[in-house]
Amino acid sequence: MEGGYDDPMKAVSESSSGDEKDAEDVDDGEKQTDTMSVAASEYDQKVHFAADEDEMKRFKEARLDQMFPDEIEIPSNEPAKVLLQDYRGLASFRTSPWLHADEDCPVEYERIAIVPNFNSVRKALLKSLKKSDDHKECHPGRYLTLHIDKVPSDVMNEYNHQHPLVIFGLLKGEHYLTVVNMILQRFGDCEDVIESDEPMIFHVGYRRFSASPIYSQHTNGDKHKMERFFWKDNPVVATVYAPIIFPPASVLMFKQLRNGKEKLVATGRVLSVDPNRIIIERAVLSGHPFKINKKSAVVRYMFFNRDDILWFKPVELRTKSGRRGSILEPLGTRGHMKCSFNGSLDASDVVLMNLYKRVFPKLTYNARVPLPCASASYTETVDSDMEIFD
Repeated sequence: MEGGYDDPMKAVSESSSGDEKDAEDVDDGEKQTDTMSVAASEYDQKVHFAADEDEMKRFKEARLDQMFPDEIEIPSNEPAKVLLQDYRGLASFRTSPWLHADEDCPVEYERIAIVPNFNSVRKALLKSLKKSDDHKECHPGRYLTLHIDKVPSDVMNEYNHQHPLVIFGLLKGEHYLTVVNMILQRFGDCEDVIESDEPMIFHVGYRRFSASPIYSQHTNGDKHKMERFFWKDNPVVATVYAPIIFPPASVLMFKQLRNGKEKLVATGRVLSVDPNRIIIERAVLSGHPFKINKKSAVVRYMFFNRDDILWFKPVELRTKSGRRGSILEPLGTRGHMKCSFNGSLDASDVVLMNLYKRVFPKLTYNARVPLPCASASYTETVDSDMEIFD
């Protein structure tokens, strides 16, 4: 057009083409968003987020236990003397005797075998084998025909003919259930969090079974402190219910993974067969000095009512700086207490009270453990198939 004006039809066509291009870009963006959302949903279906949350929680608990060993917190609205009624105080964990060791035994101890003088019994059985007649022995190189009766049908249904069938004999009494202690060391560079009472799979000598062990320190005293976690650098003693097996027998401990496979996490040997091994769980209560006057101080945040202070008054106190003390009297009704120590305290010091309780393993022994299967689900844990065998 004249007068410097552009062609209106050309302007309209350019505007419509620009709109179409923008619409195509929007469609492409929507398609990419839909594709990403579909891929994200498929990924979410493959990942077990509930298991990840449990694993993250366990990592946090393990980290807290490593930073503040055995420390617990008492809710302000619950009485500590009720929550900790099974605990007691000891002047010295190493030298103080644990009185009435049999009073807290669970009912399972009525069903297990307790062998006095176990080492003498073991030597006598091995000596009797050497004196047995030749016709009772099976020497290497002989061919035998075995007739086995009372075999469960499900055993034969699960039996894979491509694998060899291993048969072993038992010494007298080896079929009795008892408490077995095994000394273990973490294997290789395994960094998994292993907690007490977590189901594990054991290969002990010729036996294969699953159980939930509790871990304790390997010491020479008459009491052994329970470990809430199996740390990498320290050997521990795992205690489980299992049939009698004579030491030394090699031990392999496996952890079942999410895909059903088994991972070797620890190795060791059988330490002893002793249900009377005393395993002590420690609970540590912490408080903070509020007012300090030479060798006495007002401590708060350990208890939250007057009755709890009077209940735990006989128990000795200690601090992280090495001071020892005792509770003199409660102050008020909100948990403040006056304490005396054998030295002066710093404002940054922490007052601690150690309480102890004997613990026992759970009866989760299961001799029927299936072979590792890659198609197994992580939710199908060992606990769902636990059975008790006498």
